[in-house]
Amino acid sequence: MTHNLLTDGFKLPAGTAPVACVDIGGTKVAVNVVDEHGARGKVVEPTATTGAPDALGQQIIRLIHASCDAADVPVGRIARVGVSSCGPFVLNQGLVELAAPNICGGLAGKARGLPNDWQTALLEAPLRAAFAHVRVENDGIGALEAERRWGALQLDGVPMANCAYVTWSTGIGTGLCVDGHVLRGKNGNAGHAGHLFVSSNADALCGCGNVGDVEGLVAGNAIARRFAAQGYADAASLFVAAYQGDKRAIGLIDDLCEVMGRLLYNLIATLDVQRISLGGSVYWHHRAYLLPRLQAVVKGKLPALTDGCELVSAGLGERVGDFGALALVA
Repeated sequence: MTHNLLTDGFKLPAGTAPVACVDIGGTKVAVNVVDEHGARGKVVEPTATTGAPDALGQQIIRLIHASCDAADVPVGRIARVGVSSCGPFVLNQGLVELAAPNICGGLAGKARGLPNDWQTALLEAPLRAAFAHVRVENDGIGALEAERRWGALQLDGVPMANCAYVTWSTGIGTGLCVDGHVLRGKNGNAGHAGHLFVSSNADALCGCGNVGDVEGLVAGNAIARRFAAQGYADAASLFVAAYQGDKRAIGLIDDLCEVMGRLLYNLIATLDVQRISLGGSVYWHHRAYLLPRLQAVVKGKLPALTDGCELVSAGLGERVGDFGALALVA
């Protein structure tokens, strides 16, 4: 029988040492402790983007301590720390640093509006100085692993061999699995399809410095940057207007879906996957509106490939990030 985490919860086996689960996004960092009593002590803060380049690593250490305090778990009992993080990653002496467009202001410069000039944010080095066992993976890979174990990327309780997870959130990211192998690449960056170039649109500056990639066009913070002058201050206001029948807002969202739909088609055509699970805050909060539009973009394009692939909402819902970190250490 497949265990349903969303209704039954998750507990480590009795007697198992607790683990810390860290989900790093461009907007927020979430940390919780999981042990034989379940997931507890969740703490959330905006992602650190000021101070020294190790500010994010130090924030995570502090939040792990805060989560342990809230769960009444001595921090010294934490056996493993799983970190599911936005990327891309840069390896420095084998340790992960983040070259993340929504965190590191040095990548695109002052025009991007981030309050730092970091080229990378130190992550794994400060964590390993504080904890003995740390595993860092791209958040797309973490979510993919969670969806294959507990969510929508399994069949009869068995993880699917050819599948992908795609997040539409502050940024755009993916996790990829082909022939039963999760793809990682030389630096753990396989799946950064959000940085595929799809346009020369001059108003689509991505935090990575590219102009006209998928993330620069459709990500949550891109919507605010591109459409605020048209009266849509953020993604939420754009969708509210569309739901109220605003034809311009509807047209803008259709354009966004065309870009995202093409990304999904390209993944299907390149990897020959059977199912793609979709999550992330922009998608999840508007999934009933977005899913049929994305399906319509893909449908009918090279049926030999696309007819055998389905697009579905993430089985783990809004908690896919939490479970993505857990999948790395449980």
